Amino acid sequence: MSAISPFRIAVGDDVLDDLKTRLRRTRWPEAELVSDWSQGVPRQWIEEVCRYWADGYDWKKREALLNRFPQFTTAIDGLDIHFVHARSPHPQAMPLLITHGWPGSIVEFHKVIEPLVDPVAHGGDAADAFHVVCPSLPGFGFSSKPTGTGWGIDRIAGTWAKLMDRLGYARYGAQGGDWGSAVTTAIGALDAAHCAGIHITLAMSTRPNVVGEPTPEEARALKGIKHYADWDSGYSKQQSTRPQTLAYGLTDSPAGQAAWILEKFWAWTDCDGHPENILSRDELLDNVMLYWVTATAGSSARLYWESFGPERRSVHKVGVPTGVAAFPKEIVTPVRRWMEANFSNIRHWSEMAKGGHFAAFEQPELFVNDVRTFFRKLR
Repeated sequence: MSAISPFRIAVGDDVLDDLKTRLRRTRWPEAELVSDWSQGVPRQWIEEVCRYWADGYDWKKREALLNRFPQFTTAIDGLDIHFVHARSPHPQAMPLLITHGWPGSIVEFHKVIEPLVDPVAHGGDAADAFHVVCPSLPGFGFSSKPTGTGWGIDRIAGTWAKLMDRLGYARYGAQGGDWGSAVTTAIGALDAAHCAGIHITLAMSTRPNVVGEPTPEEARALKGIKHYADWDSGYSKQQSTRPQTLAYGLTDSPAGQAAWILEKFWAWTDCDGHPENILSRDELLDNVMLYWVTATAGSSARLYWESFGPERRSVHKVGVPTGVAAFPKEIVTPVRRWMEANFSNIRHWSEMAKGGHFAAFEQPELFVNDVRTFFRKLR
């Protein structure tokens, strides 16, 4: 069995100096020709963000905040997997595996890990405690980059199952959003012997199945599907077809990497038109940093290449208990009737009052309460 080694984030001064130099030497395009975000990230705002990134943002302070979580690496199937492993002080705690997506990272969960691990310290009940395991996807953050093809959703799910076994967790719950929802769904199907239940916020593999006039829930989802196809899916087409071509520009230009990611925090958060209405500039840059300092623009984009196209992705039938939190500003909100064809044991469904695609990041209290409520049924 491979060793589990302690890990701390430690970005060298040479990397930070190079970042600042690149930011200050950015060759900017002309500004957009509209007064909104409809042509992409407005130049004035991204210039402000990059100026702050170079001259105001304190990575060392932010790095220390992320290092408050116990982190480790372990080799599975030829890759070093990076993960947070925060054990609860409450002995009856349930192991919980939480998985991020693109363009996210473990940063998405920085406000929910501690309340999940130690509910008593955050006004909750010890009976709701979790041991939290939060890995970085292969090719993302501080996990290794795959050196060969084949690292799609099912393989990642199998790797996560091996990780939980290596940590000594014979029974665990799983939660995820974005690609994390896809990985979590696959875990529910492929490791049902050990996975007690799954909680997800997105079900993009679910096929619309409208009979007669759409219900309000269906109409909301159909509107999201149309908007995504018409205005919001270009990034996905590029990453699923030519990720390598994209990688050169994003890996060379921090301004380009930031714009590529931050546009999605405008489009996919419940932010009343501006991402800084819901997340701080530091939080947004913390997440961008996990792509920049690891040079993972290309390796993270390849998950799309691995996952789309003929016969690349399985549609799973999930029989383990399933909980769904439908956040109103999700890219495509889940529809229970559409999901029931593949999820035969939906035990919990929440229509959330607010929040979008990055649920734990945007609405940590709502997220934590819903995760606790669902898994309370399975303890």
